[in-house]
Amino acid sequence: MHAPDPTDAQLAAQSAAREADQLLSEATARLHAAGVPSPRVDAEILTAHVLGVSRGRLAAMTLAGSAVPASQADRITELIAERAERIPLQHLTGLAPFRHMELRVGPGVFIPRPETEQVAQAALDQLGRMAAQRPASWRPRVIDLGTGSGALAGAIAAEHPSAEVHAVELSPQAAAWAQLNLDPLGVTLHQQDLREVPEDWEASFDVVVSNPPYIPAGMVPREAEVRVHDPELALYGGGDDGLIMPRAVIETAKRLLKPGGWFILEHAEAQADALAEHCRRDPWLSAVSTHQDLTGRDRATSAVADLDPAAVVEEWRA
Repeated sequence: MHAPDPTDAQLAAQSAAREADQLLSEATARLHAAGVPSPRVDAEILTAHVLGVSRGRLAAMTLAGSAVPASQADRITELIAERAERIPLQHLTGLAPFRHMELRVGPGVFIPRPETEQVAQAALDQLGRMAAQRPASWRPRVIDLGTGSGALAGAIAAEHPSAEVHAVELSPQAAAWAQLNLDPLGVTLHQQDLREVPEDWEASFDVVVSNPPYIPAGMVPREAEVRVHDPELALYGGGDDGLIMPRAVIETAKRLLKPGGWFILEHAEAQADALAEHCRRDPWLSAVSTHQDLTGRDRATSAVADLDPAAVVEEWRA
């Protein structure tokens, strides 16, 4: 007894199916020709995304000569074409990895970068040091100014669960993405300008974190993914040096922090000296430090709000 002959539909599906290895090779070549910085990795991520498998499983499929069904092969080809147009990889998958999380992202929100993970780590380390000097019942209050997708606020809430975490975001598009990412973590999101915080927030937080916009006005990013698809509100810091918003974060942090509270903000490597000097000249700040990313570049500045909060508030209102 032999197996029944395949139907016309089955034969069509089989003829249109593609071997995974060939599909990946062609996708990689197309992305390479388009100038995508990591063509093979992006091809693998998009293919694995469509197939619903890990990249490890995809590698096994290519070695085994596995076939990809026609419908999925077509979808992979469509996504590769969009990536070749320099649409961000994260917009195509809808996800951006950040530390132990996968954040939901898309048009209208800044895609978190790997260097910001070190800012989160510095904040978590500081919370650990502070907790060691306080009662076990201590619940720190943390706020993320300009949260974007919610990366910093989400990482702190997930990895320091005793913290009460708040996040501020002005853009309604970015706030919508942040809400999706932060609601499951219990973070309170406030849609407002980080420079205009309510009076009842003053001197009530232990830690302030921020990855504010800091690109100088005349410095247009070279990467099409950033230049075209990241929102300008999240990129340009204001002024020739890009430091209007970073300085505004520092002023807001001074108002928000309790005596002995601590803040950290991300910036470009070239801005490190200027921001450190700005903080050192401020009589209300102490313990100014510069923090490096994993490549050794100066990417964040922190300081302690060693001050009388009432005096800072009066100085700001004056």
